Amino acid sequence: MEKTICELFAGVGGFRLGFDRLKSGWRTVWFSQWEPGARTQWAHKCYVQHFGDLPDMDGGYHTGDDIGTVDKSRIPDHSLLVGGFPCQDYSVAHTLASSKGIEGKKGVLWWQIRDIIEEKRPPFCLLENVDRLLRSPAKQRGRDFGVILACMASLGYSVEWRVVNAAVYGAAQRRRRTFIFAYDNDATQYGRIMSGVSAKDIIGGSGFMARAFPISDMGDTVTTLLSEDIAEVSDSFAFGFENAGHMSRGTITTAKVTERAEEPVKLMDIMEQGEVDERYFIPSDKMEKWSYLKGAKKIERTSANGHKYTFSEGPVAFPDPWDRPSRTMLTSESSLNRSTHVVADRRTGRLRLITPREAERLQGFDDDWTATGMPDRMRYFCMGNALVVPMITRMGRVLDTIIAEEQ
Repeated sequence: MEKTICELFAGVGGFRLGFDRLKSGWRTVWFSQWEPGARTQWAHKCYVQHFGDLPDMDGGYHTGDDIGTVDKSRIPDHSLLVGGFPCQDYSVAHTLASSKGIEGKKGVLWWQIRDIIEEKRPPFCLLENVDRLLRSPAKQRGRDFGVILACMASLGYSVEWRVVNAAVYGAAQRRRRTFIFAYDNDATQYGRIMSGVSAKDIIGGSGFMARAFPISDMGDTVTTLLSEDIAEVSDSFAFGFENAGHMSRGTITTAKVTERAEEPVKLMDIMEQGEVDERYFIPSDKMEKWSYLKGAKKIERTSANGHKYTFSEGPVAFPDPWDRPSRTMLTSESSLNRSTHVVADRRTGRLRLITPREAERLQGFDDDWTATGMPDRMRYFCMGNALVVPMITRMGRVLDTIIAEEQ
């Protein structure tokens, strides 16, 4: 089997970089990156500057277009579909006009993935989302992930998932993300082999996720069944998904697993030790504001209907400690807000923001990966949107062994 990749919602190329670092023959044949509402498509420009652009099967270039406008049949064939898609409302509606019987809520990008899988039938898929995907929406917990699993089951795929804290597996950031690995039940040797393995064993040690991210303990498994009617799943399905699980032919099995911790990378290990530009340091007249934002608060508020309540939040470390992996980085990094990292400079001890280069290191990118002409605020934004590249390389190593056994 050829090692070919289609990368959706590609950002600045985290999936591609993770697989390229393996040097085991993976080749990206097409990608898509489009930021809605952006006047300048900075992430797409960065991706192309590193890797070049890629044509579709007709020789046209549409990698920077809205994926919803792309003709899925003209995307090159591939053996692995990858992408980090947004966590949105995945509810569906009945429609007589649709031959599929359902339609995705307008603007929800999951349906673009589903359509590509249906059209191109990749043997394997590797997707990434936020950890709250398993619990959303709040009023029907588990429905959104249930819809995704129901779609995959209807297409003939099985799925493994894990919520991974990158810091546990040797990264410098406590970033929890849901990784989803899907495989064609009948068209892959892996699918045929796994059909004879219990879900408990797949979750506990023999499956793709357990091999990429070893565990030290696993709780009891819980099982439920999915309806074959995806709209019915959207209407009524609710389930308590744990941080690990498996779905095959509509049967869901989930369990809480304990990750097997590896030697952590500390925040100090990725910080610049030389002279840092003055613009990243916090001016004295802003220190009081930063202290307030980072501190504990109890604020009396009044809701729109006149109800009075107390808003409260605990303190955030100020500055961020050096001796452990960092907190999760968000797209708002570097702005004056509670979630932005503030560190004591290694050389001077003065408080400052992390630099764009340090933001890249937190995500496992090469130094100055985003130094492609984009302004600093977009460099931080792109890193806040990115995934932790070494986690992709870990999974790629396991996928290499799986591909080696494919006929």
